Amino acid sequence: MPLLKNPPTSSQSARSSPTPHRNSGSGFHPFGGRVSRHFGDSLAPDDAYLSYYDVRLTREDVDCIRNDWLTDNAIAFWQEFLEREKLDKYPKARIILLRPSMAFMLLRTKDPLSLKSALPDFKETTHIFLPVNDCRQVDVAEGGSHWSLLLVSVIDGVAFHYDSLYPSNSHDAKMVAHKISALLGKPLRFINLDDSPQQENSMDCGVYVCLLMQHLLISKLLRAHANDKVSMSMRGKEVDASGGRKEMLRLIEAKRKEGEKRRSRSHSPFAHAHAKSKSPPRIGEENEMDGEGKREG
Repeated sequence: MPLLKNPPTSSQSARSSPTPHRNSGSGFHPFGGRVSRHFGDSLAPDDAYLSYYDVRLTREDVDCIRNDWLTDNAIAFWQEFLEREKLDKYPKARIILLRPSMAFMLLRTKDPLSLKSALPDFKETTHIFLPVNDCRQVDVAEGGSHWSLLLVSVIDGVAFHYDSLYPSNSHDAKMVAHKISALLGKPLRFINLDDSPQQENSMDCGVYVCLLMQHLLISKLLRAHANDKVSMSMRGKEVDASGGRKEMLRLIEAKRKEGEKRRSRSHSPFAHAHAKSKSPPRIGEENEMDGEGKREG
């Protein structure tokens, strides 16, 4: 795992969820994942690289993972992966990974209750992960300059903020926590963790968000026993951002090859046409069925 772990020393903690039911489709990213495109710009087929459930990656998204600042769509892909292939193994967990586009809309909407119908029902939720972006203008493509991570422990009434350029995103994270507090109908104590791992360049903030989210979700919350106190501190931890980028790219290429393989062995009379089309290889619920309507595997 790209995240290197050392024994924590901080006393900051949150209770793990007592294995309750998880809402399906908890990501809720109705704008397609990209802040720059959530007002309707179309995606050219030539740009499409991989369709993975509800996220459609472009070549630009994949290129940015190699050595640039992550787009919100790249982060949404990582969240989709964590949900589909990690969190789904714990069907009673009530943990929500809100997509960057929805976290952005929460931050920029004066009345968060106006978004309630587009958001999951938080009534049974124990924890919410939100990527925070410091973009100020909704009309600027891929705006903003920094990502950070907000983890809301609903059961404890605490919002933990992890900022790899501490304290750059403190104001925006506080605002998101305030909006979530209004939606939850309960106060949240905001904790800006000054022991978060710090990035060494100007481009790795999104990678830090993805890897910290993975570690906090899998190694902290999902592995804890019911009602355990779990340390939310990341003191002493080190993040291998380069290794994280390589892992993301490896995963994308593996899913792309899997989608191509499934498409090539389809029994559909339109299979040949699909092979020549510019649509990207797809991984999703519908291609878990073979050409005769039988589930693969």
